[in-house]
Amino acid sequence: MNLEKPNTLERCPGFDSDMMEPNRTITIVRKNQREFLSDKAAVDYYEYRKPFLTYLLRMGKNPEKAKGYSPYTVCQTGHRTARFDLWVWENRGGYKAPPDQDDARAYMEEVAFRDVTESTKGKTLGALGRYSKWLQHKYNRDEWEFSWNFQSGGGNNGPRDFLTKPERRKIRQAALGKDGTPNYGTDSDLLEVDPDSWKFTSLVWTSLDAGLRPVEVGNARVGWCEPENGLLRIPREDSAKNEGNWTVGITDRTATALERWIDERDDHPRYENTDKLWLTRHGNRYGSNELSRILKDLCDRAEISYGNRQMSWYAIRHSVGTLMTKERDLAATQAQLRHKSVKTTLKYDNVPVEDRRDALNNMG
Repeated sequence: MNLEKPNTLERCPGFDSDMMEPNRTITIVRKNQREFLSDKAAVDYYEYRKPFLTYLLRMGKNPEKAKGYSPYTVCQTGHRTARFDLWVWENRGGYKAPPDQDDARAYMEEVAFRDVTESTKGKTLGALGRYSKWLQHKYNRDEWEFSWNFQSGGGNNGPRDFLTKPERRKIRQAALGKDGTPNYGTDSDLLEVDPDSWKFTSLVWTSLDAGLRPVEVGNARVGWCEPENGLLRIPREDSAKNEGNWTVGITDRTATALERWIDERDDHPRYENTDKLWLTRHGNRYGSNELSRILKDLCDRAEISYGNRQMSWYAIRHSVGTLMTKERDLAATQAQLRHKSVKTTLKYDNVPVEDRRDALNNMG
């Protein structure tokens, strides 16, 4: 059936598109749900579901401070709770909205014995927890309680995939030669085919220093940059977690690349009416997908194998956290990666046994 309404959150009237990451959509009613529902039920579920997803994005993480979850988290939570809703309809008497405590417990009872990882189970449990908090906020329902306690990942274990020190050097060198590749531009786009362009070099090197998240690359502005002081100043409204103003150090090499790129972008028509630091060849902000493609291309150029690795843009950020902790300490890592809580930084406290043994020998 056709709902005759926008079925993604970012296309709804009055929605602030700046809240979203490029090329990421948050679907309101999923296809398999629409196939199950009658026309009337689909319309009702749409009106029920849209406020839930909006709440997550705008204030779900901390309602008292109007702090929402990232678009990625909202997208994943939306997917998992949609599967839960459909399961309730198929297994517990047909369409109903909202579900209740018994529905949630029955669903988790089934999920608990599925042949999936503990992380998958933990992410489902976390999504139901966010669903429950919204129901409490919207309908004054009691929060759901579960007897299960699955871990969704993270903790004090190191990140799964990160660039090693030699790999970072190779990526940095590959980025120096990436600009000017016609495959990533068009014949009419002189910026992309200029072999002397500093665009990709500055983007990659700044991310290697600051551990920029994909959303921060997309939000980056010229006003952040103080290359003369070797600094980025990221204001609260542009930071990924919206948790404070941050000052981040960058190397002299990166500062020079940024300075050259800022001078270069000033002469390009694409940047005439925007303060955005980097834009795609189509004039859009960079998102996770584009950045992952850039990193994999650099890995190919540098002959870094990634077939059995999760080589997303976060591999750069994780490398900053892991190596900064090893070279300095958790306090330095917390500041460089802009973590409000040291608990988030603790996952990088994964010093190898050999290094700890050397430390003991040095301690006497």
